Amino acid sequence: MSSATPQLKRLRDGVLGSALLALLAATTAHAASPTPPSLHVQAQSWVEVEPDKATLSARLWEHTPAVSTLEETDSAELSGARERLEHRASELIKAMEAVGIEQRAIQAGSLNVYPQHVAGPRNDDGEQDTLMRTRLERPFSVELTNIDQLGEVFDAMISAGVNTLDGVQFDLQDRDAATDEALTKALEKARHKADLMASTLGVRLGQVQRIEETQAPTFQPRMMAMRAESDAMGSGSANDYRPGTLRIDAGVNVEWTLRGQDARGRPGRVAGEPEQ
Repeated sequence: MSSATPQLKRLRDGVLGSALLALLAATTAHAASPTPPSLHVQAQSWVEVEPDKATLSARLWEHTPAVSTLEETDSAELSGARERLEHRASELIKAMEAVGIEQRAIQAGSLNVYPQHVAGPRNDDGEQDTLMRTRLERPFSVELTNIDQLGEVFDAMISAGVNTLDGVQFDLQDRDAATDEALTKALEKARHKADLMASTLGVRLGQVQRIEETQAPTFQPRMMAMRAESDAMGSGSANDYRPGTLRIDAGVNVEWTLRGQDARGRPGRVAGEPEQ
């Protein structure tokens, strides 16, 4: 038992010595590799582009006669309303094709059917009855890649008898090109700011250490309300409609190492470049 004690002591001393040497080596290595000086820049930029795509939305509807809430809608009246609606829908599509819109650019939505409560005539006691009718509705949208056709299509829809013109959504055919431009401008602005700051402080930029987006260059299509109901039919106001511009914002954070009088021999110095 006693003969094993010196051996255990030597083993323990060896382990402690190795750990101490490793700790000293790590401390020395850490001291020899200080964090290089760096420059952190945040930049934001944007581009404004004219939309080259528009989607015009409208609706057609027909009603069955209003009846007492105690009665059921006559099936013949319902069929008649649907036939009238389908005929008007067909005429609307023909009107769009007549002004040069391709069939694939015309989207006819599904038929929607739902009940509506309407105010009826007053009875002898002066009370107003509530009546029920059925509304059949179909939405339509027309996609234009030539915005100059907007006024012509607007007028054609009104002439075809749309009940409501809901609005116009302006967009871009090539979103990627516009968002790339916004991001490029943000990066160029970051580089300009970094060059200005470095030259003013008497240092030079080294390698880029980190790049991140602070704001992705995205945008929402612009929706403009354009209602065309009974009292506005034939106004022709869309002939003078202007879409304006779409703004796309982008933001970046960029970090560079610095090279200068206080950065000799530190990471970020170009290999082979003489010390300053």
